[in-house]
Amino acid sequence: MPSQPSQELETFPNPSRGRDYRIHMEIPEFTCLCPKTGQPDFATLILDYIPDACCVELKSLKLYIWSFRNQGHFHEAVTNQIADHLVAVLSPRYLRLEARFFVRGGIFTTVVADHRQPGWSPASPVRLDALAGDVGEQSAREGAGPP
Repeated sequence: MPSQPSQELETFPNPSRGRDYRIHMEIPEFTCLCPKTGQPDFATLILDYIPDACCVELKSLKLYIWSFRNQGHFHEAVTNQIADHLVAVLSPRYLRLEARFFVRGGIFTTVVADHRQPGWSPASPVRLDALAGDVGEQSAREGAGPP
């Protein structure tokens, strides 16, 4: 039996809960209807999140996104609705949903909604260029190659 659109999001346990890591998804086939005209609106959704206890299962996410196809929504409302639902199901450390709607009437619309778990802040970034310089200097001191 073929899959059907669904508002149910399934999850699975985060396999690396002790680490902050980003899950990045690009969903280029999002569609909903304009609530004013009934015409289709198309968008690419860009989802980034840092999971806590669980991750979203991809097939359920696909069916969830599909469920908006025949519903009328303003861009701002549907972006925030999806972000709120993902936050409610996942309780992520951080989540950012960017909805890049295709041109309509000469206007591109991008809506960004984000969420940060209370008390969570990202770790300081590691500067790899600084590390590369240190490795080169160490090698030169040891005679392992040019500085």
